[in-house]
Amino acid sequence: SLIGRLMFELPEEMGLIAVAVRQTQGKGRGGNVWLSPVGCALSTLHISIPLHSNLGQRIPFIQHLVSLAVVEAVRSIPGYEDIELRVKWPNDIYYSDLMKLGGVLVNSTLIETTFHILIGFGFNVNNSNPTICINDLIVKFNKEEGTELKPLSADCLIARTVTVLERLIDIFQEKGPNGVLPQYYKYWIHSGKQVHLGDEEGPVAWIVGIDDYGYLQVHEEGKGVESVHPDGNSFDMLRNLIVPK
Repeated sequence: SLIGRLMFELPEEMGLIAVAVRQTQGKGRGGNVWLSPVGCALSTLHISIPLHSNLGQRIPFIQHLVSLAVVEAVRSIPGYEDIELRVKWPNDIYYSDLMKLGGVLVNSTLIETTFHILIGFGFNVNNSNPTICINDLIVKFNKEEGTELKPLSADCLIARTVTVLERLIDIFQEKGPNGVLPQYYKYWIHSGKQVHLGDEEGPVAWIVGIDDYGYLQVHEEGKGVESVHPDGNSFDMLRNLIVPK
């Protein structure tokens, strides 16, 4: 990709962001194709993270920080705090726990002692098909609450997301995971949810939180708390299953 080639030719200090109006060649997790119609906020952002830093030692956390930044971008606007936008571990943005509105994809390359991170994030701002979009949630909120919140634009939300992300990274670098987890838990959809491990007949576990490395922690009856790695498991939220791949 163009941004993948560009990122090594720019001065260190300069962040780079590409904003796509429409994307047809996108890549998703596990080689899925990521198509993005008009009305979606879609960007790829390049950041550098020193290996010997809080975040450099916990790179899986980046996708959580980006998901949180997208939700915060909307919910930190005065008046928009109760728009039901949430994070789903490890890398999705949801309307309540009902419907996916966006996602995050992170690629990292370690060069000497610096991680070069390409962050792709996309979320549906203004397109009611095929799911629901952020502006639909605002219309719904206005109807239910009698408010007159204005619709938001993709450009504004991309800019806000990047600004919030920079702040979250600074906090993480200074304080580690505990600096950001309270905010993350405030917006995530999994608190106290029950899941089955393996298949629908599998052992019951409760989601506890995420560990210091960004992996999901589950508490299985009689077994204590264990961490579940996202790359080795798929998390099927609709059926509340954690399935080894």
